[in-house]
Amino acid sequence: MASAPNTSDNATPATPGTPGSETVTTKSAAKKLAKKLEKEAKLAMKASSKTPSGANTPSEKKVKPEKKKEEEEVFVNTTPKGEKKDLTQPMSASGYNPIAVEAAWYDWWEAQGFFKPQLTASGDPKPEGLFVIPLPPPNVTGSLHIGHALTIAIQDCLVRWNRMLGKTTLYVPGFDHAGISTQSVVEKRLYKSTGKTRHDLGREKFLETVWDWKNDYQHRITNQLRRLGGSYDWDRVAFTMEERLSKAVAETFCRLYEDGIIYRANRLVNWCVRLNTTLSNLEVDQMQLEGRTMLSVPGYDPKEKFEFGAITSFAYPIEGSDEKIIVATTRPETMLGDTAIAVHPEDPRYTHLHGKFAKHPFLERRIPIITDDIIVDMSFGTGAVKITPAHDPNDYEVGMRHKLEFINILNDDGTFNANAGPKFAGMKRFHARKAVVKALQDAGLYIETKDNPMQIPICSKSGDIIEPVMKPQWWVNCKPLAEEALKRTRAGELDILPKASEHEWYRWLEDIQDWCISRQLWWGHRCPAYFVRIEGEQQDSTDEKHWVVGRTIEEATERAKVVAGGKQFTLEQDEDVLDTWFSSGLWPWSILGWPEKTSDLAKFYPSSILETGWDILFFWVARMVLLGIHLTGRMPFKEVLCHAMIRDAHGRKMSKSLGNVIDPIDVIQGLELEKLHAKLYEGNLDDKEIAKAKSGQKKDFPKGIPQCGTDALRFALCAYTGGGRDINLEILRVEGYRKFCNKIFNATKFAMLKLDDSFVPEPAAKPTGKESLVERWILHKLNNAAIEINRQLELRNFMAATNVAYNFWLYELCDVYIEAMKPMTDESASPETRTSAQQTLYTCLDNGLRLLHPFMPFITEELWQRLPRRANDTTPSIMLAKYPTAEQAFVFSDAERDFDLVYDLIKAGRSLAASYNVQNNIQFYIRVKTDEEAKLFESQIPTIITLTKNGKSAKVIRDVSEVPEGCGSVVITPTIVEYLVVRGLIDIDVEIEKCEKKKKVAQIALDKIKKVQAHPNYEQTVDDETRQANEDKLRQYEADIENLEVMKETFAKLR
Repeated sequence: MASAPNTSDNATPATPGTPGSETVTTKSAAKKLAKKLEKEAKLAMKASSKTPSGANTPSEKKVKPEKKKEEEEVFVNTTPKGEKKDLTQPMSASGYNPIAVEAAWYDWWEAQGFFKPQLTASGDPKPEGLFVIPLPPPNVTGSLHIGHALTIAIQDCLVRWNRMLGKTTLYVPGFDHAGISTQSVVEKRLYKSTGKTRHDLGREKFLETVWDWKNDYQHRITNQLRRLGGSYDWDRVAFTMEERLSKAVAETFCRLYEDGIIYRANRLVNWCVRLNTTLSNLEVDQMQLEGRTMLSVPGYDPKEKFEFGAITSFAYPIEGSDEKIIVATTRPETMLGDTAIAVHPEDPRYTHLHGKFAKHPFLERRIPIITDDIIVDMSFGTGAVKITPAHDPNDYEVGMRHKLEFINILNDDGTFNANAGPKFAGMKRFHARKAVVKALQDAGLYIETKDNPMQIPICSKSGDIIEPVMKPQWWVNCKPLAEEALKRTRAGELDILPKASEHEWYRWLEDIQDWCISRQLWWGHRCPAYFVRIEGEQQDSTDEKHWVVGRTIEEATERAKVVAGGKQFTLEQDEDVLDTWFSSGLWPWSILGWPEKTSDLAKFYPSSILETGWDILFFWVARMVLLGIHLTGRMPFKEVLCHAMIRDAHGRKMSKSLGNVIDPIDVIQGLELEKLHAKLYEGNLDDKEIAKAKSGQKKDFPKGIPQCGTDALRFALCAYTGGGRDINLEILRVEGYRKFCNKIFNATKFAMLKLDDSFVPEPAAKPTGKESLVERWILHKLNNAAIEINRQLELRNFMAATNVAYNFWLYELCDVYIEAMKPMTDESASPETRTSAQQTLYTCLDNGLRLLHPFMPFITEELWQRLPRRANDTTPSIMLAKYPTAEQAFVFSDAERDFDLVYDLIKAGRSLAASYNVQNNIQFYIRVKTDEEAKLFESQIPTIITLTKNGKSAKVIRDVSEVPEGCGSVVITPTIVEYLVVRGLIDIDVEIEKCEKKKKVAQIALDKIKKVQAHPNYEQTVDDETRQANEDKLRQYEADIENLEVMKETFAKLR
């Protein structure tokens, strides 16, 4: 028999997050390594150890440096693109190499059409069911980061799982043009490389530059998506600005306008000076300030700072008198746009001023004093409030109620216009703030400035401070759409997980505001709206009656003729583009051909699930629901799953300037620190930011990013996903799962040696009834794993699902069964025993790899293809194989109970041996009280010795008198005690003292339980489960005390 790698926990520790593992490829090497690790562990360990792994874990300080291995030859993929990998060569002698394992499979899957939806002969979805998921389209602003990898790991896991369950599956890929973000990054790159702005190029030339950028990054992202293993139907790939999706955008705009949902109005918007565009409320962050704070502002000298978090009081002179009225503001510069002062109608301090006017100190403007019981709180400040309707949301409402004048004082570039007066016109807004305060002081009208805890609005894209300004824009009336969405969600048409996100969902929809969809950009969908300019007439472009919409220019022209009433006119298309979220809000149905009634739309809409980050639940998910119901009459998906946001190992948000943004390809392939630094120069960071990012990278990745492979990365990301809102990603944990892949690789490699050329799997995976105890045990554990993984995937608990898969492979299949079966398959075993063990091993490998496939597609395909097939099984790929589900034939509850007891004894024996530093010729005595226990352990003596490692013998005894002198012991159950011969290896007095101390502790615990049980109302007040638990503890402590007495006596006899 050829030598085989040891697959036990001594060979290649694969616990996630533990650094270091050694790969062995021969039986002799495995034994040497096992002995070495045990020796190192025992030198480093304390007096006792709780688990075998504790006894076998090498101490870093004690590990001797390994001889430097020859550098592994660089793998070169020689498989022609699209062809199946040749696996006729033996498995790699150097162990698992993710680059080699993952090579060629994706191209073959795609070439074979495995990613395409499998339909019935009539072209319908299969009766097993339908599972459709649209990929949230990544922005073409740049390459994917690790957060995208999380999305893909979760989504593709669900797709592959459902495909293996026999359903028709469709996973649609695509890309988002990302208007603001893409235009911003291209503008920055343009200026950094050429010193030019988009205005220097002109709209047409600039858009050509953006399209070049889009094509470049779409290609890069596509390669990343493929490397991450997403099983997309690439024939259906979509881009938000391609012709068919642009048609859907125009149709939606026109239809919503025709339905009275879209309207044009001159209203207050969020204006970003830096980006020169409006933003929706969702694109504005709130910065909390506790008091006076000096901040730098984008667009100003970085060394120049301005005061925020303060409130300034000043006085307005009352017209026709010497009286003054005092008001306060956090934005003193806005007083140049004041058009009223409001007081409470019941405030006696100002009754005499009702209907009077104040004089603006810097402008020829009379300011009316109005009464308003909504905006004014008499108890706050002076009870007088300055009103700037064109630059404040609350003041806007006052202006509408009282029909005040709306005076805009701000240019789009953040400077003040002529309405601010000659003294301030042309000033930048925060320079004007200082100038206004100085002018108030000079005029004797300044009162004071105090700390004022507050929030200031910040652009989430640029970091600039948002200015509320009046702009004529296109708006969506969201109220009627939200009411229908709320009704349908409450009716059960949509499930939102986790439940915390569902609560936020209801709250946001109930408080929804109208949505401004105009953006002052060049990159995006031009609004299909046209101003009808009639010859010879003066027209107000803010008035909606002069505008028409049209799906085509021909449709717009016909509508314009009605507006012009027979007069000559020209059409001027709106220069603005639509909010990116307006087009991506159509994603689930526009990618299937809507507004045309396509076959895809009929078969695959609505989607089964929408999986995305919780941070865009309202940006994107809510808008898809609002628009989907209105346009298609159906909820666009049945379920929304919100995953967590990935942060770095320190809990910080990923940021390029911190150097902690991780490219998933770098985790897959590995990247040296110097090359990690070099990638920083590809972006738009300045020299100071690059230096800071380099420092962060050096701290977090001193040796660069280790090569982990796609499977380890995907498995780790799923293992992190348990329902929380944040994930602190530790790359060493991902590397730990690479070691898990190594474990799987070596276990399968060993199995292939056991499944020799003569082995033929049975036609069906049905037990014969002649299986040994450990065989029945592992089949039962396999069945439990299948049931639990399916259940957890149904619950969308990926952390629990991966944990079950990990535990089955590592702690049950590799650590127990594969080790236990070695003597069952050696030359001394009977043919019947050997065949049975082989069949069980095959069934576990076949099913175990299928269980892992949704999480780890590449290594499972590579290894599964090496296994022989059952008769009449022509399944070409593991991704099309049946996913394991509950199998009644594998239910062996008695075997599970019995072998769990045996394995508990084995683990306790290992720990006992380690605690006494017994490394060789380990001898056990197992004292039992019942015939059933005796029969069980006597039948498992070979397994006990095999799994003990360096075990010499194990003997079952019935009486304590049969225990040799000089034994250490451990109580397994109140009726089972395990003894270890330690004579000559211990300090007798120390051991007797230990026994006495342990006995005292056990006696205290025993007395405590007896005291509880002695309570007069114990039987009536304590439930059955707790009373049984106390009784079990009582028997255990009594057995412990009895065993410690026996140990003391045997040790005493050695004196």
